[in-house]
Amino acid sequence: MIDLRNADAIQELKTLPNESVDLVVTDPPYRTISGGNKNEKWKSGWATSVLYRNDGKIFDNNNVNHLEWLQECYRVLKPNTHIYIMTNVLNLFELQSIAEKVGFKLHNLLVWEKNTCNANRWYMKNCEYTLFMRKGEAKTINNPSSKTVHQFNNPVGNKNHPTEKPIDLMKFYIENSSNENDIVLDPFMGSGSTGVACKELNRNFIGIELDEKYFNTARERIENTNTQIIKKGSLI
Repeated sequence: MIDLRNADAIQELKTLPNESVDLVVTDPPYRTISGGNKNEKWKSGWATSVLYRNDGKIFDNNNVNHLEWLQECYRVLKPNTHIYIMTNVLNLFELQSIAEKVGFKLHNLLVWEKNTCNANRWYMKNCEYTLFMRKGEAKTINNPSSKTVHQFNNPVGNKNHPTEKPIDLMKFYIENSSNENDIVLDPFMGSGSTGVACKELNRNFIGIELDEKYFNTARERIENTNTQIIKKGSLI
């Protein structure tokens, strides 16, 4: 089952039943740290970076109420399940605080070491962070030998999305915190890497994306992974 929705995440989450989801894996929109000042001479690297706008945003739809969507994710998750929230250092502590406020408990801070860097005068960024949290009692991951720092190649070149995540990274999280036929939710689906990973791992998937361009990209990628795709609220 693949259920894709071109809609506002918070409004769409409210339509999902209580305790109906087995896992949340998502990379929500958040504030960014600029790579540099456009009025300065230092332009090497960051002039072509996703941070070049220098306004704390990467996307037009960059503002989201973290309290609202986290409350809804807590509501729809089943007891004793996991949530993975990808973020940067600027938003890390705020997101952890809000997530704990709605009821989530921190399991661990995970670090994705990638093969590329975001240009920055205050140390170039070659990793991203993931808050690994739980609802309810602690549940052991499926592969307890997994390490908190993990290496997966970052998509480069003709990317589907400015902050596209590698499918193998998504599979790593999904395999550790769900089983076949479980329902995985990504309320900020982007170009659909989580959905592709779910298809390859035989998980059910609910993906929500507001931007029509990226929603259509996600539909196509997931469709090409396996069977045919149908519109919002329908199933593959």
